Amino acid sequence: MTAVPGVGVVDFHGHLAVPEADALVAGTDGLARELMAEQRSHSAESLTLNRHQLASRREQLTGARRRLADLDAMGVDVQVVGPMPMHHYWAEPALASRLAETVNGAVAAHCAEAPDRLRGLGTVPLQHVDLAVATLHRALAVHGLHGVSVSTTVEGRELADPSHDPFWAAAQESGAIVFVHPWGCSLGERLATRYLGNTVGQPVETTVALSHLIFTGVLDRFPGLRLVVAHGGGYLPTYLGRSDHAWQHRPDARGCAEPPSAYLRRLWFDALVYTPVALRQLVQAVGPDRIVLGTDYPFDMGVSDPVQRLDAAALAADVRAAIAGGTALRLLQQRGD
Repeated sequence: MTAVPGVGVVDFHGHLAVPEADALVAGTDGLARELMAEQRSHSAESLTLNRHQLASRREQLTGARRRLADLDAMGVDVQVVGPMPMHHYWAEPALASRLAETVNGAVAAHCAEAPDRLRGLGTVPLQHVDLAVATLHRALAVHGLHGVSVSTTVEGRELADPSHDPFWAAAQESGAIVFVHPWGCSLGERLATRYLGNTVGQPVETTVALSHLIFTGVLDRFPGLRLVVAHGGGYLPTYLGRSDHAWQHRPDARGCAEPPSAYLRRLWFDALVYTPVALRQLVQAVGPDRIVLGTDYPFDMGVSDPVQRLDAAALAADVRAAIAGGTALRLLQQRGD
């Protein structure tokens, strides 16, 4: 990617729906199980609202012209577009390969409609690690994507599971961006009321996934990974003192080489934390050069005024510039394309 003159604002967190991929899984037992788990995690009212939102925002989720108009209204120059975070990790290899190719091709085609303003992330079938590695290379080399999005668990298996090491090795070697974004919450029925499965559950899922990556030494083994984490990293960045305390006082917690807080400076986080106070706390916890803007476009848990929220935090000019777009552009340019 070449630098775009005058670009000041980059949103690292946009979503694309791919109806062709949805058609591939329609009617399968795996999708039925996935939907049953979703039903256990949400109230009937929330499920109805979710379905209405997907239907009413179909144009935003699929149309480049509408996306660009909304970006203009938000004051965003460039958006990183990734798939809806439903990776269907239950799929067997043949279906998983078709799904990933369909999604990655759709993201690439969508971004090609406005190559100066849209950058793409794809998906990989992490449940089949050799296929995931091959898919990652194809996403980068054939589809021209900057990396991929992954969920916080893979059919109940942690991202930090050693079986995923070949994928992490490939991501590190290629310089691919890996965007960590949860879908749902493993606490299930306990958070089914009043949309807690999203408001509380998704930050919990992110916190648990990152804690596994840190405490089990994955980030020691792969120090060059370029992980960008949605929703400000969940609850981890601003409550990591407890993790550091455990690492210092419990030998059974010391699976990583350094105190857990040291690893925050090896990750990147989007700024979708909603309030000026929370953003200032995130800057203090992870550093001003580790944060990118994120809108979660076009969902109602996202924001349509990212620049105003950034300005409300009253950060130093150089910090504001880094979060607004400088850090994101460096991430996107580091692969040299």
